[in-house]
Amino acid sequence: MGAGFAEGLGTGGWMGIGNPLIEVYTWPQRGDAWLQRVRGLRPRLVLTLGFTETGLVPGISAAGATPGDRAFTALADAEFMVNGLTPRPKYPLPPLQAGASPALIAKAVIAAQGIPLVVLNAGLPLPPPVLHIDLEGKPAQCLSTGAALSLEVVHHLWRQGLAQGKLLGAESDYLLLAECVVGGTTTALGLLTGLGVDAAERVNSSHPTCNHNQKQNLVAQGLSLAGLPARPHPLAVVAAVGDPMQPVVAGLALAASRTRPVLLAGGTQMLAVYALMRAIAQAENYPWNPDNVVVGTTRWVVVDATGDTVGLAKLTDACLMATQLNFGNSRFEALRAYEQGFVKEGVGAGGCAIAASLYQNWGQAELLAAIEALLEQKAQIERR
Repeated sequence: MGAGFAEGLGTGGWMGIGNPLIEVYTWPQRGDAWLQRVRGLRPRLVLTLGFTETGLVPGISAAGATPGDRAFTALADAEFMVNGLTPRPKYPLPPLQAGASPALIAKAVIAAQGIPLVVLNAGLPLPPPVLHIDLEGKPAQCLSTGAALSLEVVHHLWRQGLAQGKLLGAESDYLLLAECVVGGTTTALGLLTGLGVDAAERVNSSHPTCNHNQKQNLVAQGLSLAGLPARPHPLAVVAAVGDPMQPVVAGLALAASRTRPVLLAGGTQMLAVYALMRAIAQAENYPWNPDNVVVGTTRWVVVDATGDTVGLAKLTDACLMATQLNFGNSRFEALRAYEQGFVKEGVGAGGCAIAASLYQNWGQAELLAAIEALLEQKAQIERR
């Protein structure tokens, strides 16, 4: 299929495998073939946690109301995804400017459908308080330094990703790869820009209106200080302006794609990972199967008028799909906030919703009921 067919879709899409809750926006035939391969299969969710000091820049992210809250978001998400609702979590889900944590969407799906979860620590200041695999990475400095991570750490994390991708792929029907990195859409912009992708004004954020200027200024400063050559090695770009999640998930997906389907569960950040995968495969002559890899997100990311997710997918040659889950009729104001552009995505929420529709054929009603039931339980615990 030629690229022109995909590009002709504009911001509309192709309804995947007759399921009205999954829409394919680019490379529709590739996406539909992928959906057919995994229909009825149970995935394994792999949540990769990372940290970048970029996430502490005032106003950079809405994934936590304050920089202090955002410092613990990944720890809280991991604890919640593993333990579910508990009366006194060590790291409570952080308060948001508006809306509810996307971890509620992901957790509602994996709990109800029995989807197994693996947590990887790619580089956090503190260890997650739940069972996890420590990849012995490091937290990243702010990308504005141009020296976010050492090249040694990036190469180590890339090799760890390859090893885990081979291992987990062999144990799974397919892999659902999610992330939690606060400030990650900014490091994604840094990575994409460093790789030569014209991502300016195209990325998304957890804000209703994307803070493009703030992101671009940080990226420009970082790339200027990094002094990368005209055609840098892709892992050198990660070291300059990336975060520890990126090389891990790129390695996971490349290795697993050789034998299994892979869904990169996220928006801007996973499109950046896909671009990194392609660049590494070329630079390292690494054999992989692009037909096995798609990017899956939420409708809220795709329809965000302050970004251009479909355009970014075309530029990176990614097959992009999204759940059409809608919270407009939810009885919870925190969920209805998604329809106003708050939060949008995170912790694999969109990918988990897609997987729910494929594994047990859940539609809008089943997804909304499961998510609202979890939110009601959360409210009951908080009232005690």
